[in-house]
Amino acid sequence: MTDAHNHLQDARFDGIRDQVIHEMTASGVTRCVVNGTCPADWPQVAALARKHPGLIIPSFGLHPWKEPTEGWLDQLVHFLDTVPNACVGECGLDRWIEGYDIDRQTEVFTAQLDLAATRNLPISIHCLKAWGQLVDLLESRPLPQRGFLLHSYGGSAELVPRLAKLGAYFSFSGYFLHERKQNVRNAFRLVPADRLLIETDAPDMPPPEAVVTHPLPDGSNHPANLPGIIDSVSLFTDTEMVEGNFRRFFVD
Repeated sequence: MTDAHNHLQDARFDGIRDQVIHEMTASGVTRCVVNGTCPADWPQVAALARKHPGLIIPSFGLHPWKEPTEGWLDQLVHFLDTVPNACVGECGLDRWIEGYDIDRQTEVFTAQLDLAATRNLPISIHCLKAWGQLVDLLESRPLPQRGFLLHSYGGSAELVPRLAKLGAYFSFSGYFLHERKQNVRNAFRLVPADRLLIETDAPDMPPPEAVVTHPLPDGSNHPANLPGIIDSVSLFTDTEMVEGNFRRFFVD
């Protein structure tokens, strides 16, 4: 099983990280993508990837919730150049957060998108309440030949065909199994089987209690919950191609 997006470097795993990784692999997870969010945590992502090269695919990005620091883009290029199998992300656009600056976000995101396109690297894109801006950008700029990943896709069902035509992969988070997320599940019923990926986004986005097989004391999401998430997703859409999709997008 493969986890298309998590944050094993997160401080909530400090002190229990080795145990969490052991439990994750014991549950059947064979590969996962660990996403950095800013220059401060990129070294941790790189260290995890070097410690677990067969398990962890590293990804380095500047998240729209994070402020760009001086030289951030040069640092990103350095990590992409020096860390094997490196991807781009988590990055994107977000109009949900208070005080957002969409112009700054757009500048930061397009710099990362252009890097991914030039190098044909996997890129994990975050989007909240900014789908119009994101689609306009994706339709107006070069994109990675391999496509791009919409992490925890929460856009409308109507956008799925338009984004798929551009090369999108759509990642389903276990959080979308909560009853109130029926509209998101309806959108995923329209995702082509060869564009579906599944993620935990651990330690964030915990699934419903009935799906949680590995609870953590603080309520954080454990990446070993992935098998239960996949089983639940299989009840309403075709998941048979997920593993092949992961290999095609992240590995091949």
